[in-house]
Amino acid sequence: MRPIEGMSILITGGGTGLGAGAAEHFTRLGARVTISGRRREKIEAEAARIGVPCRGVVGDVTVDADRRHMIATAVEHGGGRLDALISNAGNMYRGAIDELDEQQLLDIFHTNVVAGMMLTGLAKPHLQASQGCVLFVGSVHTQRAFPGASPYAATKGALETLTGVLAAELGPAGIRVGCVRPGAVFTEINQRAGLGDDEAAYQRLIGLSSAHVLGRIGTAQEIAEAFEYLVRAEWTTGNVLTVDGGLGLGVTNA
Repeated sequence: MRPIEGMSILITGGGTGLGAGAAEHFTRLGARVTISGRRREKIEAEAARIGVPCRGVVGDVTVDADRRHMIATAVEHGGGRLDALISNAGNMYRGAIDELDEQQLLDIFHTNVVAGMMLTGLAKPHLQASQGCVLFVGSVHTQRAFPGASPYAATKGALETLTGVLAAELGPAGIRVGCVRPGAVFTEINQRAGLGDDEAAYQRLIGLSSAHVLGRIGTAQEIAEAFEYLVRAEWTTGNVLTVDGGLGLGVTNA
């Protein structure tokens, strides 16, 4: 397996949650990490907290010029190379199927799916040179049906399917493609979707603990460890790696 030390890694949505956890994890292992996000205060604070190995770049993954700037910054910060793109930026939109707003539906597909595809295209020559990888973030929403979550679940289903298609397309160029499918992990995505404040969102997730076979929700560190495996594994591509504490098994306690 490849060592992480010396790698150049771009993580979108790196100011909070899974992205921030991954940035801290990879820098601890010796990588030079570039994190991106729309909220300047979050990106700058996280980059400062992690230190010199982490570079922050403010930008919106749905904007072409911003995507190009993210790639260029990551390559520069990484000493002229890019070894991994972790396409983590995403948002949530919920609603009953007969009440969905078409523009909001298009917006979430743009953020969660289209932006990652476009970033992958921009990153391709750099990843081909390094024989690197692209990682997407799926969701247990593709395994468990949560009423009202059809927009979010549909975007995650698209990403999980995209993983296999792009693995086949980019494999001849030496680029691996993978996806991590997390279970319940506390991040800001539910709050941004309007599902309460931090405490309400946290308690909502804690309420799902018993639905996980292992009896608890997960941590950003545990998802970062899954990212690490897929970044390092040189003969692994096209995989959706489930890291969900058994939530997707659908076990019920009679």
